[in-house]
Amino acid sequence: MYLENDEIRALFRVISSKRDRAALMIALKRGLRAHEVGLLTLADFQRDRLFVRRGKGSISQEYSLTAEELHALRMWLKIRGQAPGPLFPSRNHRPISRRRLDELMKRYCEAAGIRREKAHMHALKHSCAVALAESGESAEAIKEWCGHRRITSTQRYLHFSKKRREEMAERQKYWRVT
Repeated sequence: MYLENDEIRALFRVISSKRDRAALMIALKRGLRAHEVGLLTLADFQRDRLFVRRGKGSISQEYSLTAEELHALRMWLKIRGQAPGPLFPSRNHRPISRRRLDELMKRYCEAAGIRREKAHMHALKHSCAVALAESGESAEAIKEWCGHRRITSTQRYLHFSKKRREEMAERQKYWRVT
């Protein structure tokens, strides 16, 4: 289950918290699992790069952040400050939990009018892969972006979106058998 582009825009329109916006933006753009967001520390962020520790056998690596990620993260860091520790701390200064991120996702999706079955953190990982595929990236490039070890892991995330279906239909519009 993934979010369509209009749903992603609606989701981010309702997020007023700088922390939540930055955490969900990075989760979306990096294709992170909820627990991977909690693993991020301030030391992992250097200028325009972020080191991501992946779980479930995926490859941890450093990434160049997009302009949107950088903006959201810099807005959050103005509030958070430069003290060492979790990049996205909870109220008790511990790393934000997977459970809390999922609660936030449910709350923001409801506010944005997104169906309940899409209101979970893992939908952001699927949405990342779909967005990359829609922009023309190869399965191999998406595998690298998402930190997967095997292409078979990536293929689980390559949903055939409405946009891609329509593009294919347009390309095949004049397909003739004879």
